Amino acid sequence: MLKSEIIAIGSELLTPFRTDTNSLWLTQRLNSVGIEVKLKTVVGDDESRLEEAIRDALRRSDAIVSTGGLGPTEDDITRKVFARVTARQLILDYDVLGEIRNKFASRGFQMTPNNERQALVPRGATVLPNPNGTAPGLKLMQDGKLIVLLPGPPREMKPMFDDYVMPDLEKMSRGVRLSTRTLKVTGLGESALDDLIAPIYKEYSNPSTTILFTDSDLEIHLTAQAETAGRAEELVDELADKLSDKLGANLYSADGESIEEVVGQRLTLKGYTIATAESCTGGLIAERITRVPGSSQYFLGSIISYSEDIKVDLLGVNRDLIDSRGVVSGDVAEAMARNVKEKIGSTIGLSVTGVAGPGGATEGNPVGTVYIGMADDVGSSNRRMILPGDRHLIRWRASQAALDMVRRRYLL
Repeated sequence: MLKSEIIAIGSELLTPFRTDTNSLWLTQRLNSVGIEVKLKTVVGDDESRLEEAIRDALRRSDAIVSTGGLGPTEDDITRKVFARVTARQLILDYDVLGEIRNKFASRGFQMTPNNERQALVPRGATVLPNPNGTAPGLKLMQDGKLIVLLPGPPREMKPMFDDYVMPDLEKMSRGVRLSTRTLKVTGLGESALDDLIAPIYKEYSNPSTTILFTDSDLEIHLTAQAETAGRAEELVDELADKLSDKLGANLYSADGESIEEVVGQRLTLKGYTIATAESCTGGLIAERITRVPGSSQYFLGSIISYSEDIKVDLLGVNRDLIDSRGVVSGDVAEAMARNVKEKIGSTIGLSVTGVAGPGGATEGNPVGTVYIGMADDVGSSNRRMILPGDRHLIRWRASQAALDMVRRRYLL
């Protein structure tokens, strides 16, 4: 299988304020034609570091795709450094320069001299047109390796890659195709999951299996390779089916959907509606449910009852119950679920109350204690959990557990 790597160029990508999302999209496109991404590198606007990254990439990979650094400013160093590493002279392409001038003129601007940098082309390189911007891309072969230089803005990079690079990659891949699948699991720890499924996936070298721990659940990533996309899909399906059977109800998605999507599908199928009453999650469950397009079909509303007074005055929880059982308790969680169901008129009421921290803990309810309540026409129930992590993780994991409680209740 051909190996590739991606180099994202730009000092802004090394700050806390910008994320390299281009490499995620490029990885999917490369994988789709059977080319494996072995490494992703983010390099600032530093010529020596970029040169080192390019030389290493050429030594170990069959295709190198870079994004960014093709603009008109002094810190746009991509062309210059790639030309140096490949020992190619930069030549001013007057056709490209004329196109850049015309683009500025069409917008009522006069081109400044520094934009001439965007028309510099390494000798022997192919210019990739950019209808959505001024910086053209570049493509060249070096010692049998494909090098592609793409602009950073996604609206420029993506069509350029699909139109002018994908055909070359399809030829290079020699008919090898990849198929991937993500299985999502909740209710199991990482070691328990691996102990359960390792006897199955260890029997397979193709597909390969990777287990990833996230903030709220576990993901099983399967990757198969074959001579055709159809055969690769068959290999993934075979292993995914076996793992799904073993995982049972702990598997909530075999196709990468979020749990809020899965819950939404289940509620839609049954014609049920849901309302939430949230304390420590502060509306997070409602926010997650409404991320899904079409959620207005089944989500009716929410009462964020963060204080005791709101639980009593707006949600209608009995003050004596709070005083006797405590605001963080199973009885109060159930009352919250029953009352929000009644007040909003939904099929299901879902509630959360807990201690997200860092303060607020008591002897009986340490930080991370969460009670989830659920009510429907059959009755009500609650579940107590002690969730690990900081405030963000506790709130997120509480929302995940609440949604999973609904999913498991209406599995059939």
